[in-house]
Amino acid sequence: MPNTIRLPVNIDLTNCDREPIHIPGKIQSHGFLLVIDHDGYIRFESENASSYLKNVPPGLLGKHISTVEPLIGKNEPPDFINRLIIFGKVNGFEQTNPFNTDIYGQPFHLIISASANYYLLEFEPARSDSATEIHKLIGRSISEMLADKNLQNLLNNSAIQVKNVIGYDRVMVYRFAADGHGEVIAEARNPELPSWLGLHYPASDIPKQARELYKVNLTRLIADVNNQPSAILTEAGNEAPLDLTNSHLRAVSPIHIQYLKNMGVQSSFSISLIYKGELWGLIACHNYTPRFIDYRSRESAKLIGQILSSALEFRQDEENQQLQERYKSAVDQLSRLMLKDNNIEYALTGHAVTLLNAVDATGAVLVFENNITRFGTTPDNAQINSLISWIKNNVAETFFYTEKLSEKFPEAAVYRKIASGIMVTALSREMGEYVIWFKPEQLQTITWAGNPEKPVTIDTSTGMAHISPRNSFDEWSQTVTGTSVKWSNEEIKSVVRLRSEITYAINQKAGAIRLLNEKLKQAYEELDTFSFTISHDLKNPISTIKSFTQILLRDAELKPQTVKILERINNGADKMNSMINEVLDYSRINRSELAKSEIDTAPMIHDIVRDLLLIYNVDESCVHIGNTPKIQGDPVMIPQVFANIISNAIKYSSKSNPPKVTIDGSENDSEVTYTITDNGLGIDIKQLPKIFELFNRLDNVGDIEGSGVGLAIVKRIIEKHNGKIWVDSELGQGSTFNISFKK
Repeated sequence: MPNTIRLPVNIDLTNCDREPIHIPGKIQSHGFLLVIDHDGYIRFESENASSYLKNVPPGLLGKHISTVEPLIGKNEPPDFINRLIIFGKVNGFEQTNPFNTDIYGQPFHLIISASANYYLLEFEPARSDSATEIHKLIGRSISEMLADKNLQNLLNNSAIQVKNVIGYDRVMVYRFAADGHGEVIAEARNPELPSWLGLHYPASDIPKQARELYKVNLTRLIADVNNQPSAILTEAGNEAPLDLTNSHLRAVSPIHIQYLKNMGVQSSFSISLIYKGELWGLIACHNYTPRFIDYRSRESAKLIGQILSSALEFRQDEENQQLQERYKSAVDQLSRLMLKDNNIEYALTGHAVTLLNAVDATGAVLVFENNITRFGTTPDNAQINSLISWIKNNVAETFFYTEKLSEKFPEAAVYRKIASGIMVTALSREMGEYVIWFKPEQLQTITWAGNPEKPVTIDTSTGMAHISPRNSFDEWSQTVTGTSVKWSNEEIKSVVRLRSEITYAINQKAGAIRLLNEKLKQAYEELDTFSFTISHDLKNPISTIKSFTQILLRDAELKPQTVKILERINNGADKMNSMINEVLDYSRINRSELAKSEIDTAPMIHDIVRDLLLIYNVDESCVHIGNTPKIQGDPVMIPQVFANIISNAIKYSSKSNPPKVTIDGSENDSEVTYTITDNGLGIDIKQLPKIFELFNRLDNVGDIEGSGVGLAIVKRIIEKHNGKIWVDSELGQGSTFNISFKK
């Protein structure tokens, strides 16, 4: 028998977020584990395998799985495990799991999953402690769960139905906050148990790496906290820890086991709730006696979680859409008023619809043309002046928001009751023009399940600090002050668009009298000089670099490493030359005279799409071209606009499966609007205000090529046509660019 070692399991922790729970070196002992490599040889086994495979020959490690297959499934065909793996690799292991087999006449489930260069073969009894056949109750339970459209009632129904299905003593719907801490927002329990509804639990109770695993494994069973886990054995020399991320038997963190024991819980089961790919919360189930649920029953329970996740997403999207429509209606009306009234300040503050309607704020301030206009509930004039001074000196961005103003600006603590949250958009930092919205303090009394601080104990023998789960879960209240309701993504998008509308109206109304125009004239003169310098002082050296690089590359005796370096120099020169040309294009736009004519966009768009599909190797079925109304514009500049926006849409969605791009136009009496939508990477909400700035590239583009100049060129061309461009996007959800042209 080969020498065996136990994988490392004793870890000293000073931070729960660093505990490597995906490599515990043990499994729960209600099943056993064999791990094979791609050739079918057993490289790991759980220590308890021999207690299930009583007649197994000694020394499984290093043996081929075929030597034990007859013991695993005496009625199975030869090589059945390899056949299952081949099928699972092609079709997904969810199509094979669980495989019904038997061991010495006892029914077992075989569950297969991948782990790096290995396959995990997990064997669990094919029976549950409950006599209820869960899968037979699922249909009725889901129907009753979805009976009410109200979100809170939906959650309450879900907790009740899950409790009816799996029979646990307590079932909770547990929602994660943005900072990682959780709250029980729905509950079903045995009548003798106290209610935990409304209790909060610190983020350290379910640390970050555990939350990530809940996104991979949508159910998690801890059958008996008192059972000793079984160590994973491997051959000497193979000491790399086994990744059990995809394992269903993965052992539980000792800290979490102690945590459950301190609660009095002996068995737990959780179902993940996912919203737009992120962990929204859990259906957390506790039992005060041990309880095992077999794989098929867990999969049935998982279905409840998946359907609830879909229902949550639908309800939340419905609410977001209603908010978005309300804000959009307000911004549209403000836009019309600004273009109609000669006084922009009065258009934004003097009608039934004001700046306040663009978000859910209780007060706002417009700082414009040396006037400060307050409406709603705001700090007083002296406090506003002090706040504006702080913004000028400390906020460099064109867009800023916080729900904890006094943490960043301590002077604001005196008026936190009316202005704990602010959102600021700069109309002109140079001229000190801003719009500021306010949200009041929302006093919160948070009831924690025990003191949320994780206590630290000192090992007297080693002097090392260890994190220890708390022993008391007595309610512990905390009052949160100086914090407002959070600014929602819909509010942020609304303000980004409103700023664009205000800037557009200012540019239409202000004329040459504004200081901004004088600065622009100076900037254009400097840009002309800069363009001349680039053309004459930079392009020639770049040509010289390329020429000498190409000459050197002709030398057949160069070492491969030298060739590689020279090729990188050559590519870098090409990239620099391309960027110089783009900057030159950018500088020429405002100096070029418009030659407007009617443009038939249909053939232009089809030509652009056809070329781009070839470049990015995307199937033509992925791009849908809808209405293409004609527009008035410069026939040289307008194709640049569409080519850039459509190119970005195809390029950034090319890695989606499948990519989807839609181009559609609409018109009314005054304007033509084109909408280009993709399902690509999307844009972080914090970066939306900077999307049209020169040389601005997003953090999530990775190795996708680009210079950060294209959208700046597009915006200049659109502004030269007295048009408008705006974007609506969320990270990971794609982008929608809107371009409107006057008739």
